[in-house]
Amino acid sequence: MNIDEQIAYLRKGTIEIIRETDLRAKLESSAKTGKPLRVKLGADPTAPDIHLGHTVVIRKLRQFQELGHEVIFLIGDFTGMIGDPSGRSATRPQLTREEINANAETYKAQIFKLLDPEKTIIDFNSRWMDKFDAAGFLRLSSHVTVKQILERDDFQKRLAEERPLALHEVMYPLVMAYDSVALKADVELGGTDQKFNLLMGRNLQREYSQAPQVAVVMPLLEGTDGVQKMSKSTANYIGINEAPQEMFGKVMSISDELMWRYYELLTDLRVEEIAALRAAAERGEKNPRDIKAELAKRIISDFHSAADANHAEDDFNRIFRDKQAPETIKDWWIPYGTYKLPRLLVEVPSLAEPLENETGTEPPFASSMAEARRLIHQGAVRINGERITDVNFELSVMDTPVLVQVGKRRFFRVHGGVGPSLYEQTGEGKKV
Repeated sequence: MNIDEQIAYLRKGTIEIIRETDLRAKLESSAKTGKPLRVKLGADPTAPDIHLGHTVVIRKLRQFQELGHEVIFLIGDFTGMIGDPSGRSATRPQLTREEINANAETYKAQIFKLLDPEKTIIDFNSRWMDKFDAAGFLRLSSHVTVKQILERDDFQKRLAEERPLALHEVMYPLVMAYDSVALKADVELGGTDQKFNLLMGRNLQREYSQAPQVAVVMPLLEGTDGVQKMSKSTANYIGINEAPQEMFGKVMSISDELMWRYYELLTDLRVEEIAALRAAAERGEKNPRDIKAELAKRIISDFHSAADANHAEDDFNRIFRDKQAPETIKDWWIPYGTYKLPRLLVEVPSLAEPLENETGTEPPFASSMAEARRLIHQGAVRINGERITDVNFELSVMDTPVLVQVGKRRFFRVHGGVGPSLYEQTGEGKKV
């Protein structure tokens, strides 16, 4: 690509590039010198799983990688212990270093579903922040004024509403900005909620006599409800580690209008190709349902495989068009016993033998006991085809498999005892 084509490619889906003239100059310099740009994306590992909302900026990072630049996925193991105050009306609970490190390991595995592991630098901001003593941190803080920090909208809002604003939260933007100094970043990516932090990085680089980084600001992806940003706390998210059938069903549940937003931010289709698809739908030449199914398959192929995407579509059609159970259902082997149904929905993945789940951490079928009880009370849970509405229902798990359905799309079978993989390796237990 020439420089104009690169700019157009990188502009897709962005809210703002600060400044595009600077980006052009950096790309031109890189082309002349052969020295790739250093492109940074930071993420605090405050939760173990990544959802599609997180992948919007990761995809942009991949675009820079495809253009031959040096991409740095920075894991904020130091800033994660502070807790990003962006968009928060109250102080985040602080996590321990052990919790942060455990989540960081899952991040490293997940991002390589999009990024080339051979061309990606993984770094941790504790590498330089842990070296600061009290005097060094005071010198760092001398580069920014209180007025600059308090210009941040969410800080102003908290003060106006007389909500607590902890001193460590005020220091968060400064620490994140220093990451750009430490890495000598040419470009930094972030969502709209990170714009203040990205600009703080530009300012601090000037203080350290570095060329200011270009800030590429990406939108926050709406969740499946089409209203609030995608988040686990609002239960409107699609996790990249979710089963293909679950992902397919969630994508098919979004509105036709939101579908175009997902095409823009979650696929590699060019703007012109998306516009052509939309025009064909508006002329009645293409069915929006088929276009949405293609979107679902594109997304699933990125995080699983094309074969998984096709199987997920077949299962979806079997359930909703043919009113049958899906062909492929996850099996779980758990210890023999009697289980309260709410507990089963929350804990089945953690109760199951490890070897049945060696591909990664599986999400529960309900995120909490409260959600499990709500699903049961609403009649969203069936056992062997029978609707269960009693939140105190107990399920006896023995040798005979039991089919559990949660909502319209999620199915699993639960067995008692030892599963085939463990049986074959140890020769113990009863093979089901």
